Amino acid sequence: HHYQRDEIIRWADARGDSYRLSVQAQQRPEAEYIVFCGVHFMAESADILTADHQTVVLPDLNAGCSMADMADIDEVEEAWEALGNVTDVERVVPITYMNSSAAIKAFVGRHGGAVCTSTNARAVLDWALGGGPGAGGGRGDKVLFFPDQHLGRNTGVAMGYDLGDMRVWDPRRELGGLTDRDAKEATFLLWKGHCSIHQRFRPEQITSFRPDHPDGIVVVHPACPHETVLIADQVGSTDYIIRALDDAPAGSTIAVGTEVHLVNRLAQEHPHKTVASLDRRICPCSTM
Repeated sequence: HHYQRDEIIRWADARGDSYRLSVQAQQRPEAEYIVFCGVHFMAESADILTADHQTVVLPDLNAGCSMADMADIDEVEEAWEALGNVTDVERVVPITYMNSSAAIKAFVGRHGGAVCTSTNARAVLDWALGGGPGAGGGRGDKVLFFPDQHLGRNTGVAMGYDLGDMRVWDPRRELGGLTDRDAKEATFLLWKGHCSIHQRFRPEQITSFRPDHPDGIVVVHPACPHETVLIADQVGSTDYIIRALDDAPAGSTIAVGTEVHLVNRLAQEHPHKTVASLDRRICPCSTM
């Protein structure tokens, strides 16, 4: 995975984000073993997509993902039951980010939903809701989106919805901490989860970057908080960030809001550009 440190990357036959690596594993049926240097949900995803004769190995079984763990299958089942008591769940579409357990992916499949990546989140939400506000013709009238509230919120706003169309579902509170009316009327029910790395990127980091680099470019991942995304120059998935740096002209100064191992690697690969993490004190993804 892109977030691995260089001494792991040097041994890799393929590198990419979680979904891309799972597809690459699927496309290599001659490989008897897939050694997935990532976290638990990534190895699970590769195991789902690869053939029965292939074995997926996760080198460290303790490598979890704190965000994926924020959507526990029992809590999700309880949320679905609670929603069924106040609204028509046949019109609720469950959508899970790729960064979730196999049990959660199975849940959305059973209930007519879908799995999305940060790249295709808008396409999946367009399918679920039929497009922007008032479009109609979608799979349902509202979505239950998990585990990352920020990706759901930022994608919904990009589709034309406003924050008033959204409510955060707190699985530790009765009915997610919402009133019956909120649960019925909200178009987006956003699970109270986040990426511990991307949540660290804040608007004040961008405002402190601007005076020293008036021509600088800020590129952030859509799992960052909404107020950060609002004032960034470009927003996109890991693949998008990589392409954005490739496309930036020589001499550019670019602050990037994503995991620091990837940022440092991109800096090495672009010696004629100045590339740095938007948060100079950020730690690597510890579970990676």
